[in-house]
Amino acid sequence: MPYFRFRAASCLVAAALSGLFASALPASAIAPRPDYLVLDARLIERADNVSLKLGTVRKDPHNPLFKEDKPWEVRYDNVYANVIFDREAGLYKCWYSPFIVDEVTAGTPPEKRAGVKYHGTPIREMGLCYAVSRDGIRWDKPALGLIDYQGSTANNLVMRSCHGAGILKDESDKDPARRYKLFSGEQIPRHPRRVQVAFSPDGLHWSRPLICPDLGPGLVGDTHNNALWAPELGAYVGITRLMGDQRLVMRTQSPDFIHWSRATEALRGNLTDQTYAMPIFRYAGVYLGLVMIFHLPTDLVQCELAWSPDTIHWQRIDPGHALIPNSTHQGDYDWGCIYAAATPVVLPSEIRLYYGSSDGPHSTWRNGYFGLARLAPDRFAGYAAGAGDGVVETRPIELTADRLTINADASKGSISAELLAEDGSPLPGFSEAEAIACQGVDSLRAELRWKNQGNHGLPALKGQRVRLRFHLRNAKLYSFRA
Repeated sequence: MPYFRFRAASCLVAAALSGLFASALPASAIAPRPDYLVLDARLIERADNVSLKLGTVRKDPHNPLFKEDKPWEVRYDNVYANVIFDREAGLYKCWYSPFIVDEVTAGTPPEKRAGVKYHGTPIREMGLCYAVSRDGIRWDKPALGLIDYQGSTANNLVMRSCHGAGILKDESDKDPARRYKLFSGEQIPRHPRRVQVAFSPDGLHWSRPLICPDLGPGLVGDTHNNALWAPELGAYVGITRLMGDQRLVMRTQSPDFIHWSRATEALRGNLTDQTYAMPIFRYAGVYLGLVMIFHLPTDLVQCELAWSPDTIHWQRIDPGHALIPNSTHQGDYDWGCIYAAATPVVLPSEIRLYYGSSDGPHSTWRNGYFGLARLAPDRFAGYAAGAGDGVVETRPIELTADRLTINADASKGSISAELLAEDGSPLPGFSEAEAIACQGVDSLRAELRWKNQGNHGLPALKGQRVRLRFHLRNAKLYSFRA
């Protein structure tokens, strides 16, 4: 758990979430897919004696993977990393955003900072740096020879004067000159900030940035800006931030990555726990957001989770609890602030959540780092039950598989399932009494069975719409395949 405590908040029940999102996308719009995440509230009809809880990550023992160690990396601040695994090149690629100009930091060596209060300055400039890795653990900051910094191009800078750049490798764009896209704030010393976009064939050589004037007043890109292609909308979606009485996550969309709609509010916290940044990504039929919550009383930041059916309507999951926990030891590389990278690297055996971090609070002297947390596939969040009978029942879905498998932790308990007709009536041979419980296992693909399945096999039901009713005892269910 994090060192600091956030205001306690109970999870919303599945029925309430389903009602909230009903107008956004009806349950009938959920197409059959390989894996169903139970965090998708459109899917759940009933959830009794269970609560939706975050999954458990493992931090890499090599952490931190890199830190501020170049003259132009004056202050990482929030790092705002973007990581992809480029299968064409066989490389992990990372774009991150240090302050390359920060007069206060540069003018106050570490040995002179004790007793001196850190304060921001308008004489700041953020740059965009590039790092590569073969394994995602050992990173190289190549001398690219592209951008001048204090009279030399022997650095890994690919752009200057961009704040909180989000980088998208866009496989959907047929124009090779637009394969990589940048969505960021513009930051030039002594100039007002604005939101901008740029394009690149390789992620290194960037076009001249284009200013986005239509997002609305106050939209200056002062966050980890990020964007993606949303196929359901046939549009690009951009995420930025508005600073009013509190920090608000804002959303805009564009048909061409150049002309953007006026930004609207996507998510807010409260005056104490503010939504600082939220990289978003598409995963298993839903959109997930890694939302950074800035806790003003402690001046610390933690990474939580949110979800959306459509990029428009967002809901936090298990609010107040961290998906990537801060260290509990003051002064550790990730004790103070954690800022998740955009986006997770999804591999067959794991999900890699890269993140920026700091060893001190947000508004003071601190050293910045880059780290990695690992998560098992599909285990962003799941329904957990205690010793009593917990029930999770789905809305009707079409059976497309020959087996019913679950991604679940029943190492200290059990999970069983019954199948119901679309109208809720029991299906012969698939009742709870006939179910063979899956118990004592922690598995990504545990198969659920019934005693008389030989006479009423699951393949015979393929193509039918059924309801699944799971029974959990001291167990946690993340997803299923049916």
